[in-house]
Amino acid sequence: MSKRDYYEVLGVAKAASESELKSAYRKLAMKFHPDRNPGDKEAEEKFKEAAEAYAILADPQKRAAYDRFGHQGVNAGAGAGAGFDPSVFSDFGDFADILGNMFGFGGMFGGRQRGGPQRGADLRYDLEISFEEAAKGTETSIQIPRQENCETCEGSGAAPGTQPTTCSMCRGQGQVRRQQGFFTIATTCPQCRGAGRTVAKPCTTCHGTGRTTHERKITVKIPAGIATGQQLRLQHEGEAGTMGGPAGHLYVVIHVQEHDFFKRDGVNLFCEVPVNFTTLALGGEITVPTLDGTETVKVPEGTQTGTTMRLRGKGMPDVNGRGRGDLFATVQVQTPKKLTKDQRHLLEQLAKALPKEKFEPRAHADEQDERNLFDRVKDMFG
Repeated sequence: MSKRDYYEVLGVAKAASESELKSAYRKLAMKFHPDRNPGDKEAEEKFKEAAEAYAILADPQKRAAYDRFGHQGVNAGAGAGAGFDPSVFSDFGDFADILGNMFGFGGMFGGRQRGGPQRGADLRYDLEISFEEAAKGTETSIQIPRQENCETCEGSGAAPGTQPTTCSMCRGQGQVRRQQGFFTIATTCPQCRGAGRTVAKPCTTCHGTGRTTHERKITVKIPAGIATGQQLRLQHEGEAGTMGGPAGHLYVVIHVQEHDFFKRDGVNLFCEVPVNFTTLALGGEITVPTLDGTETVKVPEGTQTGTTMRLRGKGMPDVNGRGRGDLFATVQVQTPKKLTKDQRHLLEQLAKALPKEKFEPRAHADEQDERNLFDRVKDMFG
């Protein structure tokens, strides 16, 4: 019985790209995989057929020979004319990525070994800082518990004067293999638990693990302008690796306290400044608090309450060092709670001289009035 055309098997055109070949093969592998079709010989044969086709077409040299001479051009090649042979996949990548991860066979066809150096785990630390510290930047120390290499055995797990030995079951591979149908399945070695070695006499300090827990004091530099939710990565300050592997990283997640006066939006700040009615009516100068102290701002005559003034460069620093944002100060009339006799008399005289207020009711409240202060200010200054 003659073989079907490999492109026909995968259902792709002859000009198909590598990604199209891989996608087509994934779909067929999921559909006809023996674990999904137990006892179905036809599905098993189709699975083998698709794997053989992909093994040829995914290899540039074999594909070129097949395109020129057909099946005869690859009969002498690995995997051609002999059914499914997983070894052909070593030429173009980790086959476990295609099937092992998809069906849970992490060690299928001799995938990545668990023995050997392993990178240490990453750690997270949540750090709360004040608004002022976020604005100016700071340096602080934190205490973290972490796993480090045992000082007694220097991370080997073996008692002083002894050494770990190669695991006799997996011969140092960290995995054992067994045949299941036409698959070779690799699983974690039960004797050494994937380490590839065994310890006859464990270290009494770490009990054979090679690591112990220590409290470490670490200095963290906080850049100016940092915001809640941003994180700092401290390389190799996480837990120690195993068998000589590198340490993991420490991620410091920042939480900035709210400020009583300023509200933040990115690098811009917003605030409300109480001002006397006379200053708004006659014009004058007001003092506006900023992150750097106070700033004197001129108020034009006849300024209305709710007017917002922009102080450029008085906002938060950009955490990447690209300048600073702006400060938006909104003036609000400050009504005195108590008046002296003279003050009351003067205000009564002013009230008589001013025109009476006119109120024109509206059927519907203006949508702009319903929006909060900061949204309006952002629209105004864009």
